[in-house]
Amino acid sequence: MTSARLLPLALLAIASSACAEQATLSVEQGTGPSPQLPPPVQDLLPTVNIAKAVGWPAGSKPQSMAGTRVNAFAEGLDHPRWLYQLPNGDVLVAESNKPRRDSGFNLKSWIGDLIMTRAGAGVDSADRISLLRDTDHDGVADLRTTFLEDLHSPFGMALVGNDLYVANADALLRFPYAPGQTEITASGSKITDLPAGLNHHWTKNVIASPDGSKLYVTVGSNSNIGENGMDIEEGRAAIWEVERASGSKRLYASGLRNPNGLAWEPQTGVLWTAVNERDEIGSDLVPDYITSVQDGGFYGWPWSYYGQHVDQRVQPQKPEMVAKALVPDYALGPHTASLGIAFAANSKLPGLQQGLFVGQHGSWNRQPHSGYKVIFVPFSDGQPAGMPVDVLTGFLNAEGQAQGRPVDVLVDKQGALLVTDDVGNTVWRVSAE
Repeated sequence: MTSARLLPLALLAIASSACAEQATLSVEQGTGPSPQLPPPVQDLLPTVNIAKAVGWPAGSKPQSMAGTRVNAFAEGLDHPRWLYQLPNGDVLVAESNKPRRDSGFNLKSWIGDLIMTRAGAGVDSADRISLLRDTDHDGVADLRTTFLEDLHSPFGMALVGNDLYVANADALLRFPYAPGQTEITASGSKITDLPAGLNHHWTKNVIASPDGSKLYVTVGSNSNIGENGMDIEEGRAAIWEVERASGSKRLYASGLRNPNGLAWEPQTGVLWTAVNERDEIGSDLVPDYITSVQDGGFYGWPWSYYGQHVDQRVQPQKPEMVAKALVPDYALGPHTASLGIAFAANSKLPGLQQGLFVGQHGSWNRQPHSGYKVIFVPFSDGQPAGMPVDVLTGFLNAEGQAQGRPVDVLVDKQGALLVTDDVGNTVWRVSAE
């Protein structure tokens, strides 16, 4: 083994075993509209606490909340990440992972790759979207087809009329779609390029406006706190608004380190997103969050977090930017890696009709772990109202290993909740008993 390979391994081993920093607050204390935010911790080595991905033992599955049951809607997928439901009830699932790195060796990226491999994210991207159809409505997909292939780390999907939009890691594409179609063989057309490059955060999500005239696309940052230079962060850490007819785009909201989930709140019609916040200032900082998205709003990254809490690591400081930073609506706990969101208006799960489902992929840099579950945040009058309820748990086993990691959530035509699990390679379905 070369010295270039030995060094990252040694650093990872040191970070994994020698870092003693522990959370001083519970996840609950970092959750809600007014989370507790202790002083940042800046140790020589950042916290690394990876839940090794082991998969599900035969016959096992996650645990769902009282009054519900869970079953596998589809198994044997290849790193399933994002979901989309077509008008006829067919479910599309993006089987995807980060793009291959074209550049040469980079120490920090190499260590990051080792961490992600241990966490179950080290597989090549299948670069396809599969279609799942439950023809007899028994809660199990009995038809699976390759719907689209030869994509480039696909993630978000949106259908407007007969146009299906797919957000690749580097571009927004459009494909022709006919109702009931189980495979698209036609070539897609590029609507617009999307900021790519180093792809520290490669996932791009897309949602259509209610009238279908516009598309909203998430683009995560290129780095943790701008350490690669702000010039290559141009257009990143943001949500873009794209004119569907022309492909022209403008920044809709910025300062969002890594926005993923997008959903329209059914009562107010306001756009909401889930955002993954920054790392390496301790197990208690910074909470990931959900928030309503203001047109032209700036949410702090990289100069501040959770409103106007200044991150002293970012140089040069920009107090004029910090002064503009909006406070997010609701914290989801530090390092929970909250990704997919879905409002529950059509849910048939007991007591879960007004609020938001959130898939929490789970931490790799908090001691102890956080996330690794699906939660429900109750809403009232278009705003979060109360503490979350656990909907699907058990993704970590007794040894702290990851049997699965939830990613996206979707309420299906029958009012059940679908959940992608990219370690278990399964789409789970939670339904009322």
